[in-house]
Amino acid sequence: MKTIINTTSAPAPIGPYSQAVAANGFLFVSGQIPINPVTGELSIASIKDETEQVMRNLHAVLLEAGYEFSHILKTTIFLSDMSLFAEVNEVYGSYFESDFPARETVAVKGLPKGVNVEISVTAYKA
Repeated sequence: MKTIINTTSAPAPIGPYSQAVAANGFLFVSGQIPINPVTGELSIASIKDETEQVMRNLHAVLLEAGYEFSHILKTTIFLSDMSLFAEVNEVYGSYFESDFPARETVAVKGLPKGVNVEISVTAYKA
């Protein structure tokens, strides 16, 4: 059985998908982009600002489902340009203490709303 996760503390989906789906201890969080859920505006002053907002959005969805960053098994980071990797990695890394999740980072031709970073995660909690 699956459970749909939704919170107003993260941006509402901009298409036919859920913020996250939980099933059998796993949590699959849809890609988050840097939309401020309070204002609905993009947080795009810098790549670090974008990444911070993405991580806050992920955290809001995780919390709604009863998970933490420590439960994340795998992340996928999508970047508009691989030259942004170091700055994104710096912010991303600050959210984990140890036992880092598996991850891939890929550069893509474009992301929703013209942003520079989108991150999705898979978490597990027994």
